[in-house]
Amino acid sequence: MTKINPQSPMREVLETFPGAQRALFRRYHIGGCSSCGFGPEETLAQVCARNGGLDVAEVLAHIQSSHEQDAKVLIAPRELAELLRQDKSVKLVDVRSREEFEAVHIEGSILLSQPVMQQLMASGSNTDPVIVVDHAGRNGMDAAAYFMGHGLQNVRCLRGGIDAWAQEVETKMRRYKLG
Repeated sequence: MTKINPQSPMREVLETFPGAQRALFRRYHIGGCSSCGFGPEETLAQVCARNGGLDVAEVLAHIQSSHEQDAKVLIAPRELAELLRQDKSVKLVDVRSREEFEAVHIEGSILLSQPVMQQLMASGSNTDPVIVVDHAGRNGMDAAAYFMGHGLQNVRCLRGGIDAWAQEVETKMRRYKLG
C-alpha cells in the first residue's frame, strides 16, 4: 500500500483509501459539495489548512480507521453466494441504474427505488441482512453507510460489485464497463 503523508495529493489519498471522501465528509464536512470540495492535486495538508487548520495526523488517522471499518462491511462474492444459500431472509438491494439492472442482475435482487427504501426503513426489523450491490464496489458503500446511519444493523456491501460476482460466482453472467 502506498504510504500517504501530508504532501500526498488527494487523488492518491482517494486511490489508497476509496472511502476517504465519505470519511472526511462524515467527520469534518469536507468534500461533500462544491463549497467544501477539494481538487485531485491539492495535498492533504492543504485541505486540512484551509478547513480550519485541522491536524493532518488526526485526519489521516481518521481516514485509516474509516478504511478499516469499511473493510468490515464488505462481503466477498463467494461468501455472499453461501449466505444466499443458507439464509432466505437476505435482501439484495441493487443501487445501479435501471438500465444496468435490466441488462444484468443477481437473481432475487431488487432495484433500489423510493418505495423499496421506505419498505426497508419501515420493515419493523432492522436486523435482517441487507446486501448492497453496485457495479464495481465503489458506490455501494455510500448506500450501505446511508442505511446504517438510519438504523439498519446488518448491512453489507458486495466487494467488487456485480462485476466481481460475474467473475467469481456466476461466470456466465454478462459483464460490462461504465463509460
